[in-house]
Amino acid sequence: MEVKNAWNKTNQWDEEIEMLHAIVRKMPLVETTKWGGPVYTYKDKNVVGIGGFKSYFGIWFYNGVFLKDEKQLLINANEDNTKSLRQMRFQSKEEIDEKIILEYLSEAIAIEEKGLSIPKAKKETIIPEILQKALDVNSELATKFQAFSPYKQREFIEHIISAKQEKTQITRLEKIIPMILAEKGLNDKYR
Repeated sequence: MEVKNAWNKTNQWDEEIEMLHAIVRKMPLVETTKWGGPVYTYKDKNVVGIGGFKSYFGIWFYNGVFLKDEKQLLINANEDNTKSLRQMRFQSKEEIDEKIILEYLSEAIAIEEKGLSIPKAKKETIIPEILQKALDVNSELATKFQAFSPYKQREFIEHIISAKQEKTQITRLEKIIPMILAEKGLNDKYR
């Protein structure tokens, strides 16, 4: 049975993607599958992934932001959201230059050796006014809410603010207050 690669969206780049794999396999990287596609790691750190899309195929470097990129080959596919990842895109196998790719891979491995990475930004938890009022009048509720992890606090908050109408927000708040007092997370029953 043939394994589908979730990162080869159109299956039109099979030969080209195999060429990239052959190049990457020359480096001291471990091939794994993550998120449905091939990822190469070094000392358990993601270094590169390979995949194909509608109009291009390529390699992405997980810490590509730290690469010198003297040849100006790397792009940030999503400026607003992507901090570290950089892609090297190709539209034909003739564009693949093994020597250059090996240089970038060597530098990417050196970056992992140095432990360079962009720290994940902490998400600020903004408590909506409706919940804040309930916490202000009930100290036990406030104490138990603060005892939850920031992730679980955000689940409660998102549940309330995702309702468009105020009356629905109030209903949701009334529903979660007993859960908070019982120290049960919103989605604990699914975990």
